[in-house]
Amino acid sequence: MQHSVVPDLAHTRTRPIHWVATATAVSAVVALSSVLQPDAATAAQAAGPETGTTRTQAAPPDPAAVTFPLDCASVEPVVVKKATGDLDGDGRPETVAVVHCDAPMGTPPDGVYVLTRGSGDKPRVVATLIDPEERRTVTALAVADGAVSSTYLGYSATDVPSCCPDVEEDAKWRWDNGAFVRSAPARAHAV
Repeated sequence: MQHSVVPDLAHTRTRPIHWVATATAVSAVVALSSVLQPDAATAAQAAGPETGTTRTQAAPPDPAAVTFPLDCASVEPVVVKKATGDLDGDGRPETVAVVHCDAPMGTPPDGVYVLTRGSGDKPRVVATLIDPEERRTVTALAVADGAVSSTYLGYSATDVPSCCPDVEEDAKWRWDNGAFVRSAPARAHAV
């Protein structure tokens, strides 16, 4: 077996001249960086569209922090749908929540409530769009362009059993002059 001999490479041994060259290069970089500074940072925020001032995006009201005007007796209310958006044009989002009693059987009627931030930033109910006493079951909910739209199932007469809604309707509400105004439903459709 033959051993190969590797020649002694000059650049693998450190000599004082290498340290002097490295120190000189580092000093040159530090000196040059202190002369060449970037321009001062200028961060400007865009102005708000209506008032010319900046706005911070507020979090929408949390339905879990609200006591809904529902009498659920021994069960708790449950939020089954929610949508958020600025409904009154003040730049802060509202939350629209579909809520019913968490009944172990059957299909409890839904209530549709609008929530906003109250004093101290605590959410509160400011409007009821569908009252549970109307015996409606909401199947779709959306907030867009400052309006709330909903599709729900209901009953053509009071003697129709709760198990079997026979009407489907669409409704839309828009904030107008201090209240939510419902547009006339397009038409009730038989289910």
